[in-house]
Amino acid sequence: MELSPTARVILGMIRMGKRTGYEIKQLVDVSTRFFWAASYGQIYPELRRLEERGLIKGQHQPSGGRSRTEYSLTPAGERALQKWLDSDRELTWELRDEGLLKLFFSTGPEVAQTIQSIRAGHERGVERLREIDPPTDPDCGAPITLEFGIAFNEWAAQWWADAERRLARSPDRHAAAGA
Repeated sequence: MELSPTARVILGMIRMGKRTGYEIKQLVDVSTRFFWAASYGQIYPELRRLEERGLIKGQHQPSGGRSRTEYSLTPAGERALQKWLDSDRELTWELRDEGLLKLFFSTGPEVAQTIQSIRAGHERGVERLREIDPPTDPDCGAPITLEFGIAFNEWAAQWWADAERRLARSPDRHAAAGA
């Protein structure tokens, strides 16, 4: 039984503790979102599919007049997640970067503006990631993931700063600016 990427995120989040759909989204936004995002529009339909497949079990937990469903892993859900974690298949590597997409379509002065914006985004990323308190569980991969995120954003910010300098020194850029 193949799990979708969103299903993997959800099962992993629930494995860390019982969660509502809202809590899963909030946790995604401060953790995996930096490398694997999930929207409400993905989470809620996937929660229904996972429950239909018997991988999670929902229990209604009304709170302040609001209907909430708290999900927990079933033994089948634990096995499905563990199967994926233990799998030796080639892992999907995907880079979704709106800045790169914007840069790809930029021309003239937009190129420098976009590069500057991308660099600044990575600098803010470093600041945001440094504010996260990593889990202290020595068996948890989250601290290493956080270290990678910080190092990657530091590297990317430096790379884009170098690209800005190269672009500023480019003879073609000065000719285009004077045209």
